Amino acid sequence: MKLSDSAQSDPEVRRAAVHCMANLCLSVPGQPYLEEPYQNICFQAFLTTLQSPKLSDMDDITYCMLLQNALKGIQSLLNGGKMKLTQTDELGALLAVLKKSMFHGLPGINLEMPKVLYPTPLPQCDGRPPVKPQQSESSASRPALNKKKKAKVKPKKIQQGEEEEEESSGEREAALVSGLGRGNLHEVNAQCASSLGIPSLPLDGSGAAGKDRVSSAYSCSSWKRVSSSESDYSDAEGGMQSKMRSYQAKVRQGALACFLSTIKSIEKKVLYGYWSAFVPDTPELGSPQSVSLMTLTLKDPSPKTRACALQVLSAILEGSKQFLSVAEDTSDHRRAFTPFSVMIASSIRELHRCLLLALVAESSSQTLTQIIKCLANLVSNSPYNRLKLSLLTKVWNQIKPYICHKDVNVRVSSLTLLGAIVSTHAPLPEVQLLLQQPCSSGRTNSNSATPHLGPPDWWKKAPSGPFLEEASVSSPKGCSEPCWLIRLCISTVVLPKEDSCLGIDAACIAGSPYVPSPMRLEALQVLAHLARGYFSVAQVYLMELGELICKCMGEADPSIQLHGAKLLEELGTGLIQQYKPDSTTAPDQRVPVTMVVLFWTMMLNGPLPRALQNSEHPTLQASACDALSSILPEAFSNLPSDWQVLCITMLLGLNDSKNRLVKAAASRALGVYVLFPCLRQDVIFVADTANAVLMSLQDKSLNVRAKAAWSLGNLTDTLIVNMETPDPSFQEEFSGLLLLKMLRSAIEATKDKDKVKSNAVRALGNLLHFLQPSHIEKPRFAEIIEESIQALISTVLMEAAMKVRWNACYAMGNVFKNPALPLGTAPWTTQAYKALTTVVTSCKNFKVRIRSATALSIPGKREHYGSVDQYAQIWNALVTALQKSEDTTDFLEFKYCASLRTQICQALIHLLSLASALDLPCIKETLELNGDMIQSYILQFLKSGAEGDDPGAPYNPQERDQVVRTALKHVSSVQVLAGDTAKRAVLGFLDHVLTIYFDSSGS
Repeated sequence: MKLSDSAQSDPEVRRAAVHCMANLCLSVPGQPYLEEPYQNICFQAFLTTLQSPKLSDMDDITYCMLLQNALKGIQSLLNGGKMKLTQTDELGALLAVLKKSMFHGLPGINLEMPKVLYPTPLPQCDGRPPVKPQQSESSASRPALNKKKKAKVKPKKIQQGEEEEEESSGEREAALVSGLGRGNLHEVNAQCASSLGIPSLPLDGSGAAGKDRVSSAYSCSSWKRVSSSESDYSDAEGGMQSKMRSYQAKVRQGALACFLSTIKSIEKKVLYGYWSAFVPDTPELGSPQSVSLMTLTLKDPSPKTRACALQVLSAILEGSKQFLSVAEDTSDHRRAFTPFSVMIASSIRELHRCLLLALVAESSSQTLTQIIKCLANLVSNSPYNRLKLSLLTKVWNQIKPYICHKDVNVRVSSLTLLGAIVSTHAPLPEVQLLLQQPCSSGRTNSNSATPHLGPPDWWKKAPSGPFLEEASVSSPKGCSEPCWLIRLCISTVVLPKEDSCLGIDAACIAGSPYVPSPMRLEALQVLAHLARGYFSVAQVYLMELGELICKCMGEADPSIQLHGAKLLEELGTGLIQQYKPDSTTAPDQRVPVTMVVLFWTMMLNGPLPRALQNSEHPTLQASACDALSSILPEAFSNLPSDWQVLCITMLLGLNDSKNRLVKAAASRALGVYVLFPCLRQDVIFVADTANAVLMSLQDKSLNVRAKAAWSLGNLTDTLIVNMETPDPSFQEEFSGLLLLKMLRSAIEATKDKDKVKSNAVRALGNLLHFLQPSHIEKPRFAEIIEESIQALISTVLMEAAMKVRWNACYAMGNVFKNPALPLGTAPWTTQAYKALTTVVTSCKNFKVRIRSATALSIPGKREHYGSVDQYAQIWNALVTALQKSEDTTDFLEFKYCASLRTQICQALIHLLSLASALDLPCIKETLELNGDMIQSYILQFLKSGAEGDDPGAPYNPQERDQVVRTALKHVSSVQVLAGDTAKRAVLGFLDHVLTIYFDSSGS
């Protein structure tokens, strides 16, 4: 510690001391790490070293080595010691020195940093002097994020000859100067702009063209001391300047590596407080571009440093979807302040612009790969549905030529980026248009160093099989122009390497007939993304993709087989979505059922059954189960009976698998099949499925039990559907013993984890609804019914996940639908109603309140509500719930207020329509106390129905006034003693509500 102090007179001793301390902080496997007190001492020593200025008696190379050792020590503490930076000042001090060290020795950058960097959404410091003196004052006056103190920014010292300097982040000077000379800078910049789809400078009327232009002042000032050969870091000059630049670059790389470790050691929400310090923002008119990670990406002469900067930026962007989701473009520039959402949107646009400029200027394949990966991270996390169009179009057009780059890693990352584009916020209209572009669109590029796609008909070499000709007559309407991306992916997977695309064979693995496996896997993933997000585009190639899947699943490589199965699942899911009742796809745009049958016949004739039986690869088996569960029910019913039996037999067999992945997938698939219309009335199949699912429900694996519980819930849904059919044969033939087993298993499952519990209560509700009088009369069912209802009551009241409580309330409503149960007279009636009324008045989650109010409005007879006191308690609870329908501290719950009030009003009107003479005094008393409040909400209930602005309402607009009239009619028919005022009061209230409603609506 003493030797590492800045007071140490010998620079080499000081450097060696810091080096020793850094080595002490290294993690050695099998040995205890440095104790925490020593960790803190070392951290402070390293931090002090990085903060201390270079002393006059220390040469530049020794100083660089000193900084490297300090950075290495901090990185070791963060990685090996798992050191947590919890204090804002501690983290801010580290980030400040890291940012300064990131630009150490970078030509043209002389960055002055505050000692501590505080979190703020706005730029804090800049590497250049402000254009106007008052600029820093106006920036400092803006509010800081989390209301934390902002760092005071020291004015930058202006070096002689740099007063007029105005650097642009639009171009990386090093790459442009290297091999081109400054005379060609304007030409290259114009080339970059045209490749981005920018017609000419200026970009727009806002004067933003200055950001995309290499200014003459910049060309002549910051780089005037660096010749073309000096700026090329890869040239071995053998001189002191080259050695110096090497050490400076290592400092920058060490700072970036340390920053990467820092990012991994802190929470993302803490990191995003420093977003503006490291991520660029579009500068205001006349303001210089802030110094950020993109400055290194665009201007650092070392390819390795550029790659490190991109890795750090990727780490920042990874998982930033929630943070970036607030971004929103606006055309209103006349604001007194810049909203946070607009600032984030501006930052996203600037990231797109800078990364695309870096893409066209980069010459190193390794760095190029990092640029494309960083773009993929940006695309995956950006909210394009809230941003102006064209961002994705620019990325799309720029990345096309790199699909056939000589370096396989660049090709793979290019496909990853295309996959990110077609999967982010899908479906996006902008991407839909891009997919419909002609094959030749957007492929031209003036950069001769950039590879091109092959001739326009290269994709036609993809083979076609017998199924394609057979299916062509029944193909749905589609675009005549082929989708180049689908064709590219198909050719990448199936064509020999020399035919798939120009220039690919040179970099392929020797001895393999296809392009490298990572390319093929990425191409299959892109196809899966397309099938998920843009099925209307993929469906045109359904049969061709089917042959592709058969080819992949027939190969020896398990990874290719697995991705083929995943693609099959996505295509199957897309077909199911088209045929759902709420589908927006027009009937004539759907894939015909005959073609779907043909498609699945191809699959079952192909290698899918072999994959299901491949016990050596359980992951593939599980994926094949998922794929088999995605078959369209209408197509399954049209398959030959032997294929149907094969599917069912394999799934029932795999449910006995010892591998938990396979068992979970098989249980889930059975839960899908049991809902098929052609299978759900088959008593034998339903019983076999029930036994298989009950067995899986006892498994040690939580995942298996969760899937089994979901399937049990689906199976009980099938029981309810069969109960509602005119034919009673299913109920009569279904085993009572099996029902008892299902009830016992479901009761036990309600004691399991929430993942299991949520579907267990759903199953209980359905089973209790399904019970026939013949079952209920048997003594052995009486005890199990009581246990089942008690399990539901306790789940309604327990502090479980809201989904569990919602399902429990829903299940209770299902119980109330069974007229054979002794609702109203059984001892559990009071407990059930008390649980629901407690939830409707006090649950924090409004969706659970809505479901409990719905359950309270289900009993169809007055005797089901029990005694007069019980009825009064339910009525009063609903009135209280109506009063508290806006009482919430959670802002997200407010959007459910209207739906909650609607459901409570419907329940109150339902209770009125069943009220007896003895119930009316309680209702009258409530109306006297809260009549105005109840009247206003019932009028809202009626008016919202008339206006059709409450889509979640239980009644349509025409029915709402009718239910109030029904209640009025019922109350008027109630026989009361002479002189009873309660009936008159209730009738007057209802009549007054209807009068006001009809007067206001003009009826």
